[in-house]
Amino acid sequence: MARRRFPGGCLVEESHRQSSAALRRTAEFIQNPNIPAIFEGAVEWQDTFVRADILERLNQKSWRLIEVKATARVKAIHVEDLAIQTAVLVGAGLPLVELCLMHLNTDYLYEGGEIDLTQLFTIENLTEMVWARQPEIRNRTMIMRKTLQASSPPVVDPDAHCHTPYPCPFWDHCTKDKPSRWVYFLPGGKQTFSRLTERGIESIDEIPPDFHLTVLQSRMKNNVEWVSPKLLDVLESVHYPVHHLDFETLMAPIPPFPGIQPYRPIPIQWSNHIEEENGAIRHESYLCTDAKDPRESVANSVLASLGEKGSICVYSEYERHLLLSLADRFPQLKTPLTKAVSRIWDLLFVIQHYYYHPAFQNSFSIKSVLPALIPSLGYDDLEIQNGAIVSLIYRKMVYEETDWVERAKLAEALSHYCERDTWAMVELRRVLREKAIVKARHRRN
Repeated sequence: MARRRFPGGCLVEESHRQSSAALRRTAEFIQNPNIPAIFEGAVEWQDTFVRADILERLNQKSWRLIEVKATARVKAIHVEDLAIQTAVLVGAGLPLVELCLMHLNTDYLYEGGEIDLTQLFTIENLTEMVWARQPEIRNRTMIMRKTLQASSPPVVDPDAHCHTPYPCPFWDHCTKDKPSRWVYFLPGGKQTFSRLTERGIESIDEIPPDFHLTVLQSRMKNNVEWVSPKLLDVLESVHYPVHHLDFETLMAPIPPFPGIQPYRPIPIQWSNHIEEENGAIRHESYLCTDAKDPRESVANSVLASLGEKGSICVYSEYERHLLLSLADRFPQLKTPLTKAVSRIWDLLFVIQHYYYHPAFQNSFSIKSVLPALIPSLGYDDLEIQNGAIVSLIYRKMVYEETDWVERAKLAEALSHYCERDTWAMVELRRVLREKAIVKARHRRN
């Protein structure tokens, strides 16, 4: 899509395994004045090889470098990316006069018809910032070359830099000798970790009593299960029937339907386990399997399932935001959707404030909480085991797969995954209530 902003441009099609051929092809394109833009141009200088997303020919003596990112804003790592490409391109003799980042404009509201590429993408001129980094970049590439030539890796203590801007693949190797309760795993910012390591403290168990810790850090240090005396009252504050609601969404960088902006979540399915006061439970669900805008059918069907009574148990604020976005989109449904939002009861908030288990390991995600409280209930038996691939499976089912049997299998996998999330909430409420009752009995005794 980004390349379409530059009609007449030529793509260097040679892959990363064909670097020599890519270098030759790029040189040919640079010499051809009739080519207005080069995509994936390959250039090498002082043993550093880059592929530029877009090189736009401004005139016979100047070029504009454009790095394309699927993000919604400029990040520090993008400036670094442009800086090293600039160093190589200029070093190789290409006269660059503008250095830009092209990213998605999340304010662009697609109204239908042809995508307006001038609205979909934003091009930001970062020339001044990138030029300012050139001396540093050249020094760093020199250090990198020396490091690669060394007979052993440098001694660098693992820290937050190992995950910035991306996770380092050597993390497990470099931390293999660290204690199982390494202070790095304490929740909170880098400051606590730095203060502890400065004092030579590596294990959470070694932290002295006089060292200030937050409430959550203290619970992790104590390494015992904690049940708030208020937990039972909070759990019993729900109103029946209790609905356990979870949505799955499609996150599209390119808006697929009118009335949608880039990266705005599009609800495609929901699951609802409904628990009556007598303990009876029934399950209702919906999945849009057609290549259409699913939002209205999702909104109508979830309202029918939720009815007008009972708490709506969710895990995080995500469902609240989705219901409100549907209310904004469909004014005729605004009143019932807004009323549904007022009935939301967040189980994640309850666990974060009224319960702690050492096995959470500094994470309150349902994927961490569930194994700690209900080891027998997980996601390993499902075709889909995490939400990250839901969009991929949904796209395949709706837009790619033509065999109806395979489409049915994909739909079943999506339904089972969403259903597991809501059943997990049912079971977590049950187990937490049992623990709260035991705690209350101990207090009375």
